[in-house]
Amino acid sequence: MKKLITIVVLLIAIGAAGAFYYANRGEKEPTITTVKTSRGDIVDGVGATGTLQAVTTVTVGTQVSGIVQEMYADFNSIVKKGQVIARLDPSLLQTQVETAQANLTNANANLERQKVVVADAQSKLTRAKELADRQLINKVDLENAEVTAKQADAQLKSTQSQIVQAEAAVNKAKVDLDHTVITAPIDGIVIKRSVDKGQTVAASMSAPELFIIAADLTQMQVNANIDESDVGRIRPHEAVTFRVDAYPTDTFHGEVRQVRLNPTTVQNVVTYSTVIDVPNPDYRLTPGMTANVIIEIARRTNVLRIPNAALRFRPTKEIFEALHQPLPPELERGFARGPGGQRNAGGQGPGGGTPGAPAPNAPASAPSSAAQSAAPQGSQPRPSGTATAGQTQPPRQGSGQAPANAQNGQPRENRGQGDQQARDGQPNQGGRGGFANMTPEERQKRMQERMAAMTPEERAQFEERMKQRQANGGGGGRGNFGGGQGQGNFQRNGNNPGGGSFNGGGQGRNNASGGNRSTSGQPARPADTKSAAATPTTIDAMFAPIQFQETRGRAWLLVNKELKLVSLRLGISDGTYTEVLNDDALQADQDVVTSVITPDMANRPAGQQNNQNNNNPLLPQRGGRGPGGPGGGGGGGGRGR
Repeated sequence: MKKLITIVVLLIAIGAAGAFYYANRGEKEPTITTVKTSRGDIVDGVGATGTLQAVTTVTVGTQVSGIVQEMYADFNSIVKKGQVIARLDPSLLQTQVETAQANLTNANANLERQKVVVADAQSKLTRAKELADRQLINKVDLENAEVTAKQADAQLKSTQSQIVQAEAAVNKAKVDLDHTVITAPIDGIVIKRSVDKGQTVAASMSAPELFIIAADLTQMQVNANIDESDVGRIRPHEAVTFRVDAYPTDTFHGEVRQVRLNPTTVQNVVTYSTVIDVPNPDYRLTPGMTANVIIEIARRTNVLRIPNAALRFRPTKEIFEALHQPLPPELERGFARGPGGQRNAGGQGPGGGTPGAPAPNAPASAPSSAAQSAAPQGSQPRPSGTATAGQTQPPRQGSGQAPANAQNGQPRENRGQGDQQARDGQPNQGGRGGFANMTPEERQKRMQERMAAMTPEERAQFEERMKQRQANGGGGGRGNFGGGQGQGNFQRNGNNPGGGSFNGGGQGRNNASGGNRSTSGQPARPADTKSAAATPTTIDAMFAPIQFQETRGRAWLLVNKELKLVSLRLGISDGTYTEVLNDDALQADQDVVTSVITPDMANRPAGQQNNQNNNNPLLPQRGGRGPGGPGGGGGGGGRGR
């Protein structure tokens, strides 16, 4: 009986322990990967390969044939202009000189003999004239004497021309004899020798190559092949760094001199030859070396930089649930269900896609101030009349947007007053961003709120745009700022590189039609009369320097085991790091999140743990940046299932 009681007690204890362990096993914490921001240099460059060559090379040949008798220069020999570097056997050419001189002597003897003949003919003509005057000879004899004198004079001139020909033959033979001595045409270094002593060279159709002399190896050049996709970013005088296999730890510097317009096509790959000037004072670089070139398009020194993996991170609703963190207000509308029951994750970048339904229990008339301040410009929530979950909006005329633009990623700044009017059943009058229904006081107050939310840099850029638009005679505005009433439908604009544009009346931003626009999305600068008057001498002078514009991005910090969103203004990128322009948002050596793997993700098969594809920008991302609308920027990436 005691044994039975003991067994029962043990079974109860084991069961209680198992139940206690099962009830208190605890959830595993998500695995969070972070990287640190840092300060350093960022170089936006174009990579290529090229070959080192001397700036000036001269091929030394021979104009006469013969046997190489002597060689006075070899590889790497330093020679001076006029220095004898080789000799050919002169025996045959010396014989030709002697033959030509003998022919000249014979011609001179013929000239003397012909002079005697001319003198005899002249004397006979004189006697014939005296006898004819006395009528001692007939007229025929006189005429024969005159003809004989003229023939003697003509023969004298022919003999004189033979003298000139003989003298030319002598000179030619002497020149050929002099060409048996090969001299250096320039100061330089012998980089190639093609013949040896005793070798016979034949100069028939072209001069045979004996030596190649480089003029000055202290100045060299790299002929790099730039791909056609990168050649538009290359400008003269851009800095260049490169390495060669002979000195793998050393970095050499150069400068772009010329981008040649002669394309080379190899297996349907088009490249352009770019000439890079390279100093070589220590003669370490030699012709023929392969250079791995980086052409610096832009360089930033000692700037705050963030790894690109942190900018690609997009947290999902599952991640926030695993962290027991409420969904941030600026992301609630991105994860809500939009028209047709599809889930949208837009609004991730500037000028992003149309958001879905507002957050639960949120008022439909106005968005929260937190959402307005946290969301980047161009992705503010819709002021009023936002579609709720499961509702569909029919296409509207004059609304300033395309039908069903909740999925096509069109920018919010191009939506006009017609949206609200169409929902309220009012006649559609066009307009811009809801400003048309406001009183002047409300419009001024709204403008002041927007200006107060801008950073000093954004405010300066906005004021500069307003000045330029006024100078160009435009009355339009940006987003919800001003602008006249318009049709709000699609139009084609010849000045818009993006094709279709939204015409909302007057000038606008984000590729809205009206006004003079440049290809970079900024107002076109007035023409420079001085530069227009000057005629460029090369095609390179017609291209302006590369202009870089800031972009928008987001990063996530881990604060008290919660994700915190940080909006960033970004500059150039080198593919690994990106420049951060607003230093007040981030600090150096600060941890930013690159990935979060929840316990559910960890239990998935390999390769499917991170369904965001944070580390692979080539794969589609859930809730990531979709194709931007005419306003540019990310957003609108669908999460529909």
